[in-house]
Amino acid sequence: MSAPTKTRTVYRNARLLDPATGLDQRADLLIDGETIADFGPGLFSDSTPEGAEVVDLAGQCLAPGLVDMRVLIGEPGEEEKDTIKSASRAAAAGGITAMALLPNTDPVLDEVAGLEFIARRAREVKLVKVFAYGSATRGTEGKEITEMGLLSHAGAVAFTDGTKAIVSAKTMRRALSYAKTFGKLIVQHPEEPSLASGGMMNSGEIATRLGLVGIPREAEIIMIERDLRLAELTGGRLHFAHITTSESVDLIRRAKARGLKVTCDTAPHYFALTETDVGDYRTYAKVSPPLRGEMDRRAIVEGLADGTIDAIASDHVPQDQDQKRLPFAQAAPGVIGLETLFPMTLELVHKGKMPLLKALACVTSNPAAILDLAVGRIVKGGPADLVAFDLDVPWQIDVGRFKSKSKNSPFENRPVQGRPLRTIVDGRTVWQAED
Repeated sequence: MSAPTKTRTVYRNARLLDPATGLDQRADLLIDGETIADFGPGLFSDSTPEGAEVVDLAGQCLAPGLVDMRVLIGEPGEEEKDTIKSASRAAAAGGITAMALLPNTDPVLDEVAGLEFIARRAREVKLVKVFAYGSATRGTEGKEITEMGLLSHAGAVAFTDGTKAIVSAKTMRRALSYAKTFGKLIVQHPEEPSLASGGMMNSGEIATRLGLVGIPREAEIIMIERDLRLAELTGGRLHFAHITTSESVDLIRRAKARGLKVTCDTAPHYFALTETDVGDYRTYAKVSPPLRGEMDRRAIVEGLADGTIDAIASDHVPQDQDQKRLPFAQAAPGVIGLETLFPMTLELVHKGKMPLLKALACVTSNPAAILDLAVGRIVKGGPADLVAFDLDVPWQIDVGRFKSKSKNSPFENRPVQGRPLRTIVDGRTVWQAED
């Protein structure tokens, strides 16, 4: 039996962008099968490889596909919220070519069988690349460390208790030390639960006026201070997810200056929204950790601009209407973000807060490097995972058209600029904008 014929595609007249190398030039790019074969200015201006499909981008942007390092879905256990298929479709429509799933499923991803299930379902769906975290502790209960060696061998990209903090200092110390032996990362949800327990939004004047129990900023700050000490003690790699306060940025900035192996991310709602967006008990603005005040929002933007914050993740947490259309106190926290990650990141560019390449790095090469994934770059021989996009087109977010099963977005009707035109995974076009 003869081998299947490789497909070849030439993307011509692209504004080729690669944050990892600083590349920003008008160029052509050749995909041969699943990999990038060649790229450069005027490469195919006179002729094209025989049998190759030609896509003329007419100056539109072509960049590495987005890498979303924080995604929660409902499969297995709560498939009514999102499945691997629906989340993959949403990711592809959002220009995301790789995503890392949190272990907070039912059952929790604390055994090899769970990781194998995710990998098998991703192969069946065959849209975007799906990676998974292993749970740091059994059942994400914060007590007993999981078999990190076995989980690493089964494909766990890092270890975390996901939406839960690793509360015990002793357990966190052991987790950092154990993960270090396998060259893996610990990802922490930085929120001291005894301070956050029962809280519904950021502590302060607005929470008091609305009669809602507040979560103090110190719940995040204290956890970060403690875990930085433990990272220094163990020499382990530590990543803080969705940071929200100015002090968090300052602490991590100083830790990096001391040479600690620490990284962090934030999410679009923490640099685009504030506690005032809770408005009159707007449950779609209820998230964990909560939206903060304006000064914290500005500090997050500054942390992204100066490189203290390494990555932007969607922090995709789907909730169905039954869990959001409740009184604010009873409503579940979380927002969807797979289809808004890209335009909200580009908002930083259009508002002059970050250069384009630096903003793109936060959603491509940086999260890929943090998780040691061979994606997020344009390199000869590398995977052809790309997004073609129109940088400047204005549009309005319409959640009703989203691919995700759940529709709990705080950005409904928000005017934005820039959107994907085509998403390519291993050389295959997995999503294309309608004409």
